[in-house]
Amino acid sequence: MKKYILGIFAIAVLASCKSQQEKALRSADKNFILKAANENFAKKKWKNALALYDRLPNLVAGTDDAPNVVFNSAYANYYDKNYRLAGNQFKNFSVSFPQDNRKEEAAYMSALCYYNGSMDYNLDQTSTELAINELQEFLNAYPNSERSKNINTMIDELSYKLEFKAFENAKQYFKMGDYKATVTTFENVLDDFPSTKLRPKIYDYMMKARYNLAVGSNYELKGERIESALAFTKQVEKELPDTEYSKTALDLRQKLEKEKKDFVVAKKQMEEKMAILTAKQKKIAAKLAEQSKIEQQFKEQIANEKKAMQIQRDSAALHTPPPAATFKIQR
Repeated sequence: MKKYILGIFAIAVLASCKSQQEKALRSADKNFILKAANENFAKKKWKNALALYDRLPNLVAGTDDAPNVVFNSAYANYYDKNYRLAGNQFKNFSVSFPQDNRKEEAAYMSALCYYNGSMDYNLDQTSTELAINELQEFLNAYPNSERSKNINTMIDELSYKLEFKAFENAKQYFKMGDYKATVTTFENVLDDFPSTKLRPKIYDYMMKARYNLAVGSNYELKGERIESALAFTKQVEKELPDTEYSKTALDLRQKLEKEKKDFVVAKKQMEEKMAILTAKQKKIAAKLAEQSKIEQQFKEQIANEKKAMQIQRDSAALHTPPPAATFKIQR
């Protein structure tokens, strides 16, 4: 019986709350709507509070209630995890009510909203870049604030997310075997994030990519790429001494030195073969030229002989007298 009574009471309370919410949504009474919205806010009923706060801006415009409506609405969106909307509302508050003593809090909350709204590294990072800008703006505006103490930590965290996304994108080229693009893309990562904590891993991928690029290069580029890969292994050993990466650098350099020696031998053999082939081609060309010359002389000789014979025939025809006249005997 007691449970039955409590159940009826709970249903009655819910019905009452629902009834009040519906009345507030239909009402045009500013004070009634505001009271209901604030009660929902106090009870952490964020969606109900937001539904009512959304009706109030025009009703409270120019009144003392306006700042509270914007401020509470921003917090309700924040707690409801509508971070982008909450960030915009907090920022609007700090701009619209510069004399309010909650201005700094609003500015901080705006930056915090953008921070919380930052997407995972493998998604679009526009929100992350926006969050970094907002946090930096707060740090510039309130450098001595207690709230500024953790700003640099948050900025570092967000920056690392951008670095890691760029790192992962570059790593995909290595997995696909496009070693030239691997080197270029990782160089861009280092240019964009010169203080990145991922530099050792980036060096490792670049070193392996340069090695694979050198080993798999064609004859014309192989020598140059071997030298480039060797130089990079020395750079890694210098910048990352006594690490797993310097050990890898030493191993790759030994392999590259052997590759270089083999290439020098192969290059010498290739050059010797090319010299022999070139000499043969020259002999063949000279022989063909001589044959061509003989053929041309033979053609000219035949042509001259034909010309001489024609001259003789023409001369004989010119000096030979016409035959004597003949008379037919009439019968």
